[in-house]
Amino acid sequence: MSSDCLNCSAPVTQNYCANCGQKSSTHRYSIKHFIAHDFVHGIWHVDKGILFTLKALFTRPGHSVREFIQGKRVPYFSFVTLILLILTASSLIAPYTHGSMTDLMPQASKAMMGEIEKFISDHPKLILIITIPIYSFFTFIWFRKAKLNYSEHLVLNSNRIIVELIIGLLFSVITIFYTNSKVLVLYFGAVTLFAFIYSIWFYYQFFSGFNYSKKGLLLRSILVPASYYMVSFLIGVVSAIINLKH
Repeated sequence: MSSDCLNCSAPVTQNYCANCGQKSSTHRYSIKHFIAHDFVHGIWHVDKGILFTLKALFTRPGHSVREFIQGKRVPYFSFVTLILLILTASSLIAPYTHGSMTDLMPQASKAMMGEIEKFISDHPKLILIITIPIYSFFTFIWFRKAKLNYSEHLVLNSNRIIVELIIGLLFSVITIFYTNSKVLVLYFGAVTLFAFIYSIWFYYQFFSGFNYSKKGLLLRSILVPASYYMVSFLIGVVSAIINLKH
């Protein structure tokens, strides 16, 4: 038996409206419907999507993102929304954290730092966002044979930074309760090393589906973060020179 869609008034004979896609089971709100469906169902599906996506990014990051870019998107949570959620959480706890990486550096090192380096040290999460188009340029160059457009490289690298943002968030949480600078510096160094290794693993998995040889795939996967670190080092050197002249 057909009925009219409550959203667009088109005739509906199946579970979904062929015109606008709304469910044919949509009906008026009630307390029972709100608690049993919208509240419980909504929370469950958002959590399920987030947990599924996070698990994939920590266990099979490259494969999962390749599947997402190639069209398998229903199981995954929006990477843009996830990034915004992490940044929001970081902003909420920021007033309670104790210092930044600049504060953990020796006084002599602070004096040597230029304005650019200070900004990078004081705003690591913002810098991660800024690096997305930079990393995307390098993956576009080093993995040209994959024939992905630049927008797809942006999606690829947006997903890659989610894990780094989460680890950065954990670092911020730790500084709320723990202020030993030596231990925090060691932790930050470990995070930096992890980010480098994770990037190689991420790119190796992702581009393994594009007919690269294992050696070529590994070399290119290393060259992407290495290229970024080289550019960052050169910018730091130039910044330091300019700072010393002034």
